[in-house]
Amino acid sequence: TTGGTLSVADYFNMSATVAESNADEDLGSGGVLLLPDVQDGGGNVKHLAVGAGKDQVIYVVDRDDMGKFHAGGDHIWQEIPNGLGGGEFAMPAYFNGTVYYGAVGDVLRAFRISDAKLSTLPISQSAHSFGYPGATPSLSADGVENAIVWVVENGSPAGLYAYDAGNLAHELYDSNQAGSRDQFGPGNKFITPTVVDGRVYVGTRDGVAVFGLLH
Repeated sequence: TTGGTLSVADYFNMSATVAESNADEDLGSGGVLLLPDVQDGGGNVKHLAVGAGKDQVIYVVDRDDMGKFHAGGDHIWQEIPNGLGGGEFAMPAYFNGTVYYGAVGDVLRAFRISDAKLSTLPISQSAHSFGYPGATPSLSADGVENAIVWVVENGSPAGLYAYDAGNLAHELYDSNQAGSRDQFGPGNKFITPTVVDGRVYVGTRDGVAVFGLLH
């Protein structure tokens, strides 16, 4: 931002970018998440970003050396082919050393960070899968205890799901499990639940649904 103007300082693009764009498998559909500083196996501090697009690959770039474009192969910090089970049209979330992804038509997946790299396989995943456009997770916790991953499913009816952040196979709640009591109508795309003061807020097509404990 020198001189009040933006200029490209560094970038990354896949070696197969033309073929992937022609096949509608480009990287631009998913958001990028900046990770907290982490240390690699040699004790070096790494400044990383993680992202994914339509090709189901998870890309982890070093923000100090993003890798640019090389026709012969990608020069980035880490790449996980088939890391996701569908294209990514949303955003991942980070909590306590773990990255959470909810791709299109895929289960919710958790990847642990160790030595500044993501686990190549998920450390846990949900049983339920989420249709288009996938899901952007939100996290709530008491410090690092009692962490919950919240996601909204687009559908008719829509659904709010809560999972144990330490084990996504453990579903804590979903808004369709009690019949019509907690349902809030048809879903909408790209909705991220917001958690504050013991309540969960979910955007709908014509308002906001608010969830809290029964008394």
